[in-house]
Amino acid sequence: MQESGSSAGTAHHIHRTVRTALGEAVRRGHIPTNAAEIAKAPRLEEEDIEPFTIEEVQSLLVEAAKVRNSARWVVALAFGLRQGEALGLHWEDVGLNAGYVRIRKNRLRPKYAHGCGDDPCGRKAGHCPQKQQIRREHKSTKSRAGRRTVGLPDPLIKLLRHHQEVREKERSAAGADWEDKGYVFASLTGGPLSPNTDFHVWKRLLRDAGVRDGRLRDARHTAATVLLILGVPDVVVDAIMGWEPGGAARMRARYMHVTGTMLRKVAQEVGDALWEPPKTK
Repeated sequence: MQESGSSAGTAHHIHRTVRTALGEAVRRGHIPTNAAEIAKAPRLEEEDIEPFTIEEVQSLLVEAAKVRNSARWVVALAFGLRQGEALGLHWEDVGLNAGYVRIRKNRLRPKYAHGCGDDPCGRKAGHCPQKQQIRREHKSTKSRAGRRTVGLPDPLIKLLRHHQEVREKERSAAGADWEDKGYVFASLTGGPLSPNTDFHVWKRLLRDAGVRDGRLRDARHTAATVLLILGVPDVVVDAIMGWEPGGAARMRARYMHVTGTMLRKVAQEVGDALWEPPKTK
């Protein structure tokens, strides 16, 4: 698989799935042995932790304020929500008066089938003029750790209230085209945001902010790093990040090598500094 271009992570996941399936087949007496137990799974390399500096975060927030759904990026940088978790947020899970947000849904990537019937359009299913959605929009977060409640700081509550006001104006403008699906971060007609579009907005923010190119999960790394450097208790960090109890210690350990001047500076400047404009040079 890896020789054909698949990543070690993909090969490892498929190996584990096949091993489990064959193990069940052995248990039921359909086959004598589990061949997947003989084959070695590829070694998984830990990905590098590359958090953004406080100056980079400030620059990103300034640019994020210029785009729709700007609060989506503040949530990512402040709490490290995964993309699916952020795009899956519903207003019913946000308590602005009480100051909390519940993470319990995960936005799924769209999957389409052709709807052109006997007259093929000649395009891929996702570009078919009559395409049909065959995958549900979101699912419940699987793990108990993933289902969590996170407290909201006052600046973010204020930002979400403003976001709610803007959403109501968009609802009025959309009229009969509005889909009342309850998404916090939605399209101009109330529907869910596309993860692919969300990714491209992120890349544009990085470019416009003059910040180094980074992955969406680097925003998550940034949030985790800040919490650990500030000395937030491990159990609280695990709860905010949604780390599984069995792997939480390993996840925290991966951040321990991220030391030096940058992290000392983050520890001194995080907090209200996240919502201040970047310093002029």
